[in-house]
Amino acid sequence: MRPAKWHTALTLKRRNGSLFERLAMLLLLAGLSVMILLPLFSLFSKAVTNKQGEYNGLDNFIDYFSTPALLNSLQHTVYVSLLTAVLSVFLGFLFAYALTRTNIPGKMFFKTVSLLMLFAPTMMVGIGLTYLFGNQGLITTGFFDALPLHWDIGLYGPTGIVIAEVLYTFPQACLILVVSLSFSDFNLYEAAKTMGAGKGRIFLTVTIPSVKYGLISSFFVCFTLAFTDFGAPQVVGGGYNVLATEIYKQVIGQQNMGMGATVGIILTLPAILAFIVDRFVTSRQHAVSARAVPYRITANRKRDGVFLSLCLIMAGMILLLIGTVFAASVIKIWPYNLAFSLKHYDFSKVAGGSLQPFWTSLRMSAWTALIGTVVTFVGAYLIEKTKTFPVLRQAGYFLSILPLALPGIVLGLSYIFFFNKESNPMHGIYGTIWILVLANIAHFYSVAFVTATSALKKLDREIETASDSLGVPRYKTLLRVTIPLCLPAVLEMAMYFFINSMVTVSAVMFLYAADLKLASVSIVNMEDAGDIAPAAAMSALIVLTNIGIRLLYEAITHQIKKRTHAWQTREH
Repeated sequence: MRPAKWHTALTLKRRNGSLFERLAMLLLLAGLSVMILLPLFSLFSKAVTNKQGEYNGLDNFIDYFSTPALLNSLQHTVYVSLLTAVLSVFLGFLFAYALTRTNIPGKMFFKTVSLLMLFAPTMMVGIGLTYLFGNQGLITTGFFDALPLHWDIGLYGPTGIVIAEVLYTFPQACLILVVSLSFSDFNLYEAAKTMGAGKGRIFLTVTIPSVKYGLISSFFVCFTLAFTDFGAPQVVGGGYNVLATEIYKQVIGQQNMGMGATVGIILTLPAILAFIVDRFVTSRQHAVSARAVPYRITANRKRDGVFLSLCLIMAGMILLLIGTVFAASVIKIWPYNLAFSLKHYDFSKVAGGSLQPFWTSLRMSAWTALIGTVVTFVGAYLIEKTKTFPVLRQAGYFLSILPLALPGIVLGLSYIFFFNKESNPMHGIYGTIWILVLANIAHFYSVAFVTATSALKKLDREIETASDSLGVPRYKTLLRVTIPLCLPAVLEMAMYFFINSMVTVSAVMFLYAADLKLASVSIVNMEDAGDIAPAAAMSALIVLTNIGIRLLYEAITHQIKKRTHAWQTREH
């Protein structure tokens, strides 16, 4: 009887997980609830109150949709987001096609340049456009009358916002479409040629269908990013209101928290819809057959010439924009005295007050990377590798993916309503660096979680089975086996947390204290105060820091791959 009872107990333990695993899963769910669910509940609660904090039902929503100025912000946001998504996907597809389906030289160079915007805050894009196309811009004035062409594009308004958002979202679309175009079966192209189909027909009937899910996914990613962005509209929007800037005006300018929460909910709904559609599209994608043949690029000098010209134009635009910002940061007085000067890197006389915001951002980003990576990887491990009750794991997965659908500015606003309550036991972190760290972890949790989950899925499940059979505690298996095997993914997560924490402004705009200003926020403050050159200098510091972190990541992963290869060679 006793052996039978032991066998039954062991079976239940393997099916439902150990007591420690269940407690760890409950702790994870509690932590995710504090980071995401409870603040969102506070946001929704605030949306049904007036300025005095009294319940008023749906009056805020009725006021919003009955006020033309407020309703225009929604229409403006939809317009610029749709136009941005269309242009970004179109340009991203052409660029990705050039990298994967042509023989153009310098592919690594073009791919690297296309990713540079990922290291820059969106305000930097607006600042660069201001120096190029603003009232005193290089191109607007014809390089100070040295050139016969004076091109005024009417930067401030929808034109400037769309250009800035396209440059901001272009790398995202390009990354997705490069992956989609890389996994095509050349057999389909051979069959189409055998049946007498021309190049145009093959493109429409083979190429486009093979990447349709990538096109749809990149469209919704670009739409969501443009729909929820605050930085670019703040710098080049002029009087053209969008939802993100409207929240800022309602909360900071008018102290109307109820209407700010209302606009936040309206901002969230399209993002959630785009997230649902994207998840549905992703679930419909199928793996490439094992018998598929990689795409073979044929020789075509005319095609390569056209796509090389396109890549040179796109890369030139990105480098011109970034180069302009860096140049402006070291020019004495724009545009009257072009002498070299580092005075703009002395922030003691501008809105930021000192270099302290930069050091605060470094500290916050480092803590976010450290704590966020540990929490996210452990959370992914509990969901992917343990045998706790399925309902707990499903709830954990849902909460882990939910931040993908939440705009950063909405998350930051919800943190005000939740953590600023004196009745909240965690009220003590409000106004400290830790609420900034927590907001960034919550904001970027989902992408890091997907990275960790993907890495864990590649590991053999027999690792955990063997450790259970030998009586080795799961935490020892995690520390000694799982983490070393997943080290490249762990480093990638840390880099992702750090870089995005350095450039974000929307999630922390409402949360920083007077003595805890951040570099990205100080750029907005300096731009508002008219200190454009110092704002360019702070942007340059952020870009250089993020590029340095990326190079450090590449060096470490290269060494890991080198050691792994050497170990495998010795084994064989």
